Amino acid sequence: MSESAPPKYVYKIVPARPPSPLPRELPLSELDAADGFVHLSTAQQVPGTLNLFFKSTASLYILRVPYDKIGAQTKWENTFPHLYGNFGADEVESFEEFKREDGEESWDKAVERQKAWLI
Repeated sequence: MSESAPPKYVYKIVPARPPSPLPRELPLSELDAADGFVHLSTAQQVPGTLNLFFKSTASLYILRVPYDKIGAQTKWENTFPHLYGNFGADEVESFEEFKREDGEESWDKAVERQKAWLI
């Protein structure tokens, strides 16, 4: 992370609707389990992450986590927040579905439609 203050929120992108109610600990993705940490993004990083790793996906969910709830277990590596541990119902403030409309080749317009939530 740069010398600036930490973000208010970090975000976890998931391919399917989270379970309801949210469990105390969310299941780790295969990638997170293999890497030993939970991959997160800042609001500014979400569009790039979506366009790079979810370009063939039309719908997904993004979970918003207040950074102060996980900051002690988070390391900034290559400018991305990586949570060394897990999170769940106690940490997730909210989540939203993001959808690309027909003909949208990137996630940019979907992100723009929900920019008020992605802060």
